[in-house]
Formats: sequence, C-alpha cells, structure tokens
Amino acid sequence: MTRASDTAKLLGAGGSILGSLDVGGGQIGGRRNIIINGAMQVAQRGTSSTGLGANGDAFLLDRFRVTAASTAGRYTMTQTADGPSGFANCLKIACTTADTSIAAGENLVLVQGLEGQDLQQFKKGTSDAEKFTVSFYVKGHDAATYTFEMFDGDNTRQVSQTFSVTTDWTRVILTFPADTTGAFGDDNGASLYLQICLHAGSTFTSGTLNTSWASNTNANRYSSDQNSIFESTSATFFITGFQLEVGSVATPFEHRSFGEELALCQRYTYIIKQSNGQFTSINRFGMGITVNTTQVQLLLQHPVAMRAAPTLATSGTASDYNMYSGGYNVASSVVPVSAAGSQYNSRINFVAGSGLTVGQGAMGTMANTDAFLLLTSEL
Repeated sequence: MTRASDTAKLLGAGGSILGSLDVGGGQIGGRRNIIINGAMQVAQRGTSSTGLGANGDAFLLDRFRVTAASTAGRYTMTQTADGPSGFANCLKIACTTADTSIAAGENLVLVQGLEGQDLQQFKKGTSDAEKFTVSFYVKGHDAATYTFEMFDGDNTRQVSQTFSVTTDWTRVILTFPADTTGAFGDDNGASLYLQICLHAGSTFTSGTLNTSWASNTNANRYSSDQNSIFESTSATFFITGFQLEVGSVATPFEHRSFGEELALCQRYTYIIKQSNGQFTSINRFGMGITVNTTQVQLLLQHPVAMRAAPTLATSGTASDYNMYSGGYNVASSVVPVSAAGSQYNSRINFVAGSGLTVGQGAMGTMANTDAFLLLTSEL
C-alpha cells in the first residue's frame, strides 16, 4: 500500500508525476534534448551531396552543416540507413579526395548552432551555472580520434575534449564544465556552436587543448593528436543520436516524432519542391494576384514561424516555374525572386513575358523536379 508521504515524494508542482525529480542536476521528465534533428531523420534538402570541400559551408541533413577552409580534400555527405539499434538513419561523411599534406589554416568541422533563448537553462555567466552533457553515437572506417568543441559565439569563449571512434557503433558521452563567465544572449541569435573537428592544421592544433572554458585561442581549439577524415579515400565518419542536455548525466536519447522534428527544422529551413523522396510531391503553392500583365505576387505562408525573415534561393531555369491564373498556366520568363517578408510569410514575385490579366487570382506552380524554393534563416 502506498503511503501518503511516498505519494507526495512522487508529485511535483501542480501534482505532476516526477515533476520535481532530476538526475545529476538535469531534468528527467519533459523535453531534455536541445539538439534538433539529432536522429538525422529530416533531410529537406535531399539525402546526398557530392563533390564537397575546399572553402565554405555545406548543408545536407537539417540543422547540420559542414564548414571547410582551404583544404584540398573532398568529401560526400549522405543520409544513410545504417544507424545503431533504435536509429533508422545516420549522417555519413566520406572522403573522396585525400589531403595528407595539411596546411596550417585548414579545417573541416561538423556544426550545429543553437539560439541563445533556447539555452537559458544552463545559467551560463552566473554563479549557478550548469554543466553541459553531450552524447552521440559514432563509428568510422578505422580507429580514430577527433575533437568536440563547444564555442560560445556571444562571448568568444570555448572548451574542447577529444573522443574516440571505432569500426563499431559506440555511444560517446562528454560532460563539459559549467561556465560562470559570459551569459548567453536571450534572443534568436547564434549563441552556442557544437562542433566536431574532423580535419585541422597547425593554426588550430599547435597549442594545448583547452579543456576548461576560456577566451578563444585558435591554437588551443583542436587536439594535435587527432586524425583527419582526409587521411585516405577509405575514411568515413558516421554519427546519429546527437543530444545536448543540462547537467552531468547523459540520459537515454530523447526520440521525437518525425512531424515534431520537421516542424522544429522548418524554423530554419523550408523547402518547396516537386519531389523530395521524404515528402509528398508538390507542384502548386502560394496564392496571390496579378499586379500587371507580366507580374504576379504570391503570398507564401510559412508552416511555422521562422527564426527570422528568410532569404530565398531557387533552382533550375525560368521555364521550371509557371503561374496559374485565369484558368491556365503562364510560363515564367525569369526565375522567381522574393520581396519583403517576415518570420511568418514571404512574398514571391513571378514575371512572365505577357498573357496575364490585372487583378486576377494566381497560384505558383512547378513545371518539373529541378525547381525548388528554399527559404532559409539558418544560424
């Protein structure tokens, strides 16, 4: 028989079961994982990308990007159905061109950026600051060592640890110290970058690895003992089950429904295309009006409020896009562009050579699978 005192211990504020319990200073119930798309489920941009490397950012699976600087190495990224038990998907990075002569300023880093307003529970910059615990599943082509870095973009502070990879799936758990210096901004800006370094030159590895929070010194960011994903064309890196939580204990990975994960991703990226493998085909979108005989303005309502007013990228040629107005399709004469927009909606301008009637309703359409509209407000 349960005593009243025992029941009281199980009830938190408002009488919720386990509402007041915690593990290692972290919450045991409710939302725990701060990472978005940690199970590598959502791939709005597609499931593979090839010929990557050199300089700049590359996106594939939602909320993850790879940054590269000055490397001769090349790689591919894929969403791969090769996860550990309980995970259908993982992100795979595979070397296609080796780079064994590493120049000082080279690097290749897998990144997820996080908004400051989603990190206030860490109490960073206060005397009550909490520890950070990161966990993820990894494997590779061979035994290797890489560096995991937490970089505070608001205060230019960072801390790093190394971790090991084997040819089998293993769960890596890293606990980082609390930081009583430098609060995260309570806003939608990028405050914390979680970064896995897979390749780095001496600019980033020539010092002593910084395992306590400190002002950034590039030489102390990554380990001089770490391996490079570009060591050979057989080199691979697989990751899934990525989790960040408050406190010093790693709890089991928090799985979310695909629909919830997609909505979280669409805060940063929203793609409309005729087909995408993961999603139902779309060929009509956005309602609007003809403003003159050659131009249509469409209002595109975002499925969720985006982080900020997005920018628009398009693909294909003008003939890939049509405007449906007055009972028939009118071919676009230029690739559509965006006008003023907000977090909640975007205005898309279509231009045709002729054939429109002022004041009629209109709808955007896509003529083939090469066309897409990419709205992004990534960190």
